[in-house]
Amino acid sequence: MARTLEPLTKKIFKGILVAELVGLFGAYFLFSKMHTSQDFRQTMSKKYPFILEVYYKSTEKSGMYGIRELDQKTWLNSKN
Repeated sequence: MARTLEPLTKKIFKGILVAELVGLFGAYFLFSKMHTSQDFRQTMSKKYPFILEVYYKSTEKSGMYGIRELDQKTWLNSKN
């Protein structure tokens, strides 16, 4: 019985590992894109504000302050 479950267990483990890696690279790509593009952050603020809030909080925790304020100032000036 244990021998028949072994290939299935390996497939499940590989599937979980691949899903974790895809999620990790996706999160890195999203953070990188938000970190380098103010336009992308503005798009995110309209579509997914909760994700942008996580970005702002993570950058503030890492010691990079002022990104949120700069974005708000720029977006406010562009409306006027």
